[in-house]
Amino acid sequence: MIGRLIDGRYQVRSRIARGGMATVYLATDLRLERRVAIKIMHGHLADDSTFKNRFVQEARQAARLAHPNVVNVFDQGQDSDMAYLVMEYLPGITLRDLIKDRGTLTTEQTLDIMEAILSGLSAAHKAGIVHRDLKPENVLLADDGRIKIGDFGLARAASANTATGQALLGTIAYLSPELVTRGIADTRSDIYALGIMMFEMLTGEQPFQGEQPMQIAYQHANDTVPLPSSKNPRVPVELDELVLWSTEKDPEKRPRDAKAFLDQVLEVSRHLHENGGTLAVGSTAVMPAALATELLETDRFSTAESNAETQAFTQKARHKTGPVVDDSATALTAAAARRRRRGGWIFGLVILLAALAAGTGWYFSAGPGGFVTIPVVRGMAPELAQQQLEELGFEVASEQRSDVEIPAGTVSGSSPDGQTTAQKGTQVTLYVSSGPKMIAVTDVVGMPEDQARAALADFAIGDSIRQFSDQAAGVVLAATDGAGQPLPAEYGERQPITLVVSAGAIPDVAGLSVDDATAALTQAGLTVSPDQQEDFSDDVDAGLVIGAITQTDPVRANDPMVLNVSKGPDLVEVPDVSGVNVAEGKATLEAAGFTVEVNSIIPEGGWGLPGLVVSSTDPAGGEQLKRGSTVTIQASL
Repeated sequence: MIGRLIDGRYQVRSRIARGGMATVYLATDLRLERRVAIKIMHGHLADDSTFKNRFVQEARQAARLAHPNVVNVFDQGQDSDMAYLVMEYLPGITLRDLIKDRGTLTTEQTLDIMEAILSGLSAAHKAGIVHRDLKPENVLLADDGRIKIGDFGLARAASANTATGQALLGTIAYLSPELVTRGIADTRSDIYALGIMMFEMLTGEQPFQGEQPMQIAYQHANDTVPLPSSKNPRVPVELDELVLWSTEKDPEKRPRDAKAFLDQVLEVSRHLHENGGTLAVGSTAVMPAALATELLETDRFSTAESNAETQAFTQKARHKTGPVVDDSATALTAAAARRRRRGGWIFGLVILLAALAAGTGWYFSAGPGGFVTIPVVRGMAPELAQQQLEELGFEVASEQRSDVEIPAGTVSGSSPDGQTTAQKGTQVTLYVSSGPKMIAVTDVVGMPEDQARAALADFAIGDSIRQFSDQAAGVVLAATDGAGQPLPAEYGERQPITLVVSAGAIPDVAGLSVDDATAALTQAGLTVSPDQQEDFSDDVDAGLVIGAITQTDPVRANDPMVLNVSKGPDLVEVPDVSGVNVAEGKATLEAAGFTVEVNSIIPEGGWGLPGLVVSSTDPAGGEQLKRGSTVTIQASL
């Protein structure tokens, strides 16, 4: 996908993140010359109308919002079978990254981030949009200080709050009790998620934890979020109250929407600022009315449980809420009735929770929400790996990826990795090896060896081969692949390369003694054969070396050499052929290795017998002459 031009306009540069439904890339809008984030739906989901509609819905929902704390959506479309969404690109980190880095945030940091989130969410709620997937991963903290909400992939119209069969959409750690038990989400479900996020910012951890998502979902449905100050004593009581108010199990007791919650957060910020960063412990100057009522009701129930404290309860209730029944017996009767009603309600709740636990247990074990260990598929055939993963309940996609170890066409790995645990239905991407990444090869012939190695650093360069040549020592003569063949224009990453490097010229040993010649060749890295070749030489004295004879071509280190030793000049005695027949004399001289020229003369003193050799001259018979020389004979006419 990197380098691809989407819809003739968006040039993909690099991958930013990957999710269950889509992958986000950094791209350049060639038309407007700006950087954008382009979200591309996974190919295997393109044929699923549910996912495709949700993807298009995200574009429409986000496009309805124009707010500085919401990630802008610029465009949406389809290129071939690929659905995409073009968004504002914000270089920076997520709130999750900040929490991981800092552990806990200060009160001021928490309130600043909450104000920004709530401002953007207020615009969404005002437009009738419920986000339904608020979590630190979806809060972007830009390098320039901007804070924005993103990823409206699960957003729905606020009126369509019944999500039958989809109660567990979103992240388990931030799901409100009504989403867990009834699958219903509205603006107050977003507020619950924000309360959990606020707790996490203040304490560095989530309020509910467990080994299985079922355990976390059960705690959301049944347990009360603890006070942040119980984990971090530096948290002011005002922020404790905000967290408790926003995470009430009963949606009716939470802020009705982001605007109501934002107003209260701003009021708390103002009070903390005016009081130097904290208020007196127990102050309720800014506690929401709904939360104050709940605390009152809690006091009332706990007091009414004790007959001995009925009068104290009556006085406390009158002090807080005005006149109440004064008669002790009447108060006790009313309290008993309330306990009976509450007992019946609790019994029904226990039955409901038991059924919920059983259903949730099935969902997260044998059901579609169960967790399964992903097998190790590295080295397997793609078809076999896909079959194995699908049988375990995973969705499978595949991508090509270069690998220097795994042969092309074989699975090189998966995402998530093997041996990790993931929920059934999770998409597992198989990475199919395309072999080593192909890289352009630099021509290094003629370079010094160290420069050549630097130029070929992307490959695996072994020991060099030393070869004798007329080039200076250390110069690269050739570069070959693992099979000894010349390198192509492009070659696989980390694949073997062998450099053939000049060892300089073979030493000239002409005129040296056999011992000196042997020492010179051995020092140069050659091997001298004990067998010698002897030849006549007019230039080199007998017993000295004429030269070294190579036995291989080309000549490389440790190759054998044979010394050619001089026998001196090749001299032969000239036969005396005087007085013999010319033909016989010529034959005798030629047999001795000479070339013969015949001159016809009239002998002194008159005519001799024709055809006889009068004399042999140049030189005369008996003299030493180099074999192959010309001897002239004089023949009588």
